[in-house]
Amino acid sequence: MSALARTPLFETHRALGARLVPFAGFELPVQYTSILAEHAAVREHAGLFDVSHMGQLHFHGPGAVAAVEWLVTCPVATLRPGRVRYGCLCNEGGGVVDDVTVYRVAEDHLFLCVNAANVEKDYRWVVRHSPASVEVQNRSAQTALLALQGPASTAVLAAAGTTPDPAELPRFAFAPTKLAGTEALVSRTGYTGSDGFELYCEAGDAVGLFEALLRAGREHGLAPAGLGARDTLRLEAALPLYGHELDDTTSPLEARLDRFVKRGGAPFLGGEAIERRRAAGHARLLIGFELLERGVARAEHAIAHEGVPVGVVTSGAPSPTLGKSIGLGYVPPALVEPDTRLEVNVRGRAVAARVVETPFVRAPARAATTR
Repeated sequence: MSALARTPLFETHRALGARLVPFAGFELPVQYTSILAEHAAVREHAGLFDVSHMGQLHFHGPGAVAAVEWLVTCPVATLRPGRVRYGCLCNEGGGVVDDVTVYRVAEDHLFLCVNAANVEKDYRWVVRHSPASVEVQNRSAQTALLALQGPASTAVLAAAGTTPDPAELPRFAFAPTKLAGTEALVSRTGYTGSDGFELYCEAGDAVGLFEALLRAGREHGLAPAGLGARDTLRLEAALPLYGHELDDTTSPLEARLDRFVKRGGAPFLGGEAIERRRAAGHARLLIGFELLERGVARAEHAIAHEGVPVGVVTSGAPSPTLGKSIGLGYVPPALVEPDTRLEVNVRGRAVAARVVETPFVRAPARAATTR
């Protein structure tokens, strides 16, 4: 068995008393104090995550825009430098290779932020489907990524000495920034459903930046946060997790990501298959649900309707904000309307549930909702 990789912040996490667990080939903090406390910090104040396990694939050259336009489901040619869009890499059958965020750095320079477990797969995929004239670089090992999330995140950045003023940065925008003496790219995006920022820097600058933010955030209620809170936060925001809601066989339309799939615009890899699958009618669609009885829905639990198995849970957990168990799962299209009654098999017991609108928790205005 190969050794687990570590981010540049590994020793910092140990010094903070984090409980470290394997995730996507890395040894990462699942929590520092408790998942509930870290979740509450993000919803009420601010939380700081090390997400340096995520990957960054850069595209350079005159054909970079056209190459990325072909690779992803979202429009790229209309993306201005300094802006971000969420989309999917899809295969020839219309399944999702990965879900990504697309950053346009300059006219001929873009990068994709990709999921940690998929970095090597995605790199091989984009190189295979890009022209030789486009230079594709995997800069994942050289790049660290921190996620500062929560309503106090702007105040924390200001206290850390950020120029220019992060409060002026629009949602889904990014800018090169001087932060606590460190050169960083600050993006108003995130994966928690709360307002916040993602901060890209050189791997060697990660420890100093992380510690400077913790110091600056003390008076604003900032707490370091781990994977446990990251998962409950993204679930409350109904954000998909690759390997759960998305995989190589699932169309982005089945996952209800219609608004991130261009229709009638520039063609893209997998686009014709996605359209054929839509025209044929999907056998299943993603829903959000809440349990009406005591129990906790987990991934792979069966979903039934009037006693007949109809689908499966993809993600589930107790919601710290709502005080009830919630989840995501796939069911036939006839069962996706809110208030539809279902049952979830929790340890052999049929637990009553109902379909609800998502996101489960709506953050105040300006909340960032991309990975």
